[in-house]
Amino acid sequence: MKNKIILLIGDLLVFLMPKKTREFANKGMTITNRNDISLAELFIRKSLLRKVEEKSDYNTLSEFHKAYWKNKGDDFFSATDDSFENNFLPECSFIFELLKDKLSLEHENFNTVVEIGTGNGKVLNYLSEQFPQIDRFVGIDLSQKQISRNKETYQKNTQLEFVAGDAFDWVNTYANKNMIFVTSRGVLEYFTESRLQDFLQQINRLGNTIFIAIEPNGVDHDLKVNTSSEPYGYERSFSHNYEVLFKNTGFSLWHTSTKDSTLDHYFSYMGADNYSKKAVMVTIS
Repeated sequence: MKNKIILLIGDLLVFLMPKKTREFANKGMTITNRNDISLAELFIRKSLLRKVEEKSDYNTLSEFHKAYWKNKGDDFFSATDDSFENNFLPECSFIFELLKDKLSLEHENFNTVVEIGTGNGKVLNYLSEQFPQIDRFVGIDLSQKQISRNKETYQKNTQLEFVAGDAFDWVNTYANKNMIFVTSRGVLEYFTESRLQDFLQQINRLGNTIFIAIEPNGVDHDLKVNTSSEPYGYERSFSHNYEVLFKNTGFSLWHTSTKDSTLDHYFSYMGADNYSKKAVMVTIS
């Protein structure tokens, strides 16, 4: 009953305040701190998210996410500045150890690492230290403010390049074969299923590539029953069936594993490439 009342009030506010609603959505509202938004904005947010999901208007939902990361991403990264040390290193570094092992056996000469959704750049800087045989490390993020900060923070590391923009567009214009693509703890979850499929196909067409994806999945998303993507959690980002999407776009999986995280999601760890004749897949739960 309480939720219904909130939604009714939200619908009314959206109707009465269309300009404020547009500004709120365009500014970014999928991730919020209750102390940073008004009660009216809280109701409007509930209404907007419910309406797009009722219509299965996932393109608009994805645009809501994009607006947040473009306009407020730097605030998020500042608030979670310690997550590299507290979360990434203990929970995610293992997959890059596996990547080291893989590269030591490869005949291919991988020359560039591209991190999609680079955030504060700490992961990219770490990767430049872990893979000295690779010359170039490119970090892409929607937040212009964060990219400007990264350029200043890491100006002494000449291997790092930071680009403000949409990774889809960057790959289409600048990417080549022999690149390693990385997402760390929630980037592809903001793509719609169709756009993610197009993106992976776009990368596959480049030639020899590797993709490391560390992405959340909703705990209520039964991937065996529903292979399609679906919104989940407070943000209403997308829980994707990464194994199916990688395979359907021409990649072979050489690693897949999962780790519990929160009450509404767990993390999936995927290692894929598009040149192995037969992937040797290691699965860990």
